[in-house]
Amino acid sequence: MRRDRLLAEADIVTLHCPLTPDTHHVIDAAAIERARPGVLIVNTSRGALIDTSALIDGLKSRKVGGVALDVYEQEADLFFEDLSNEIIEDDVFQRLLTFSNVLVTGHQAFLTEEALAAIAETTLQSLSDAEAGRPLANRVTASRVIVRQDPMRP
Repeated sequence: MRRDRLLAEADIVTLHCPLTPDTHHVIDAAAIERARPGVLIVNTSRGALIDTSALIDGLKSRKVGGVALDVYEQEADLFFEDLSNEIIEDDVFQRLLTFSNVLVTGHQAFLTEEALAAIAETTLQSLSDAEAGRPLANRVTASRVIVRQDPMRP
């Protein structure tokens, strides 16, 4: 099914894909505009699949009916330590949390017995293939990686 048709017809859009140059901000302002009114968006893959500012605009306009996120584009500074007594400086993330129809969890979808076993198996297979000189099925190349500059960091 083509993406435009999927967005126009789906009540729920769930993202299950890697982050590549082709999938970066796959849900952006244009995608939200094409989506069915009240669409629910679920992302447990990679935060940068969604343009968070566009998502917030979609929530404010009520084009997006609800969101469930286990990932967030700038999650590295937020999800992996207890920040209960800290001031969160990410205004975009803070705005996202103000919506009653948004659920955010701290990147825990991978933390299941099955997922961890699959990660271990893939890693061990890659090591075995590399040692044997076989092609690497999960090889990461420069063309598959998005390098982003954070203007707030040196």
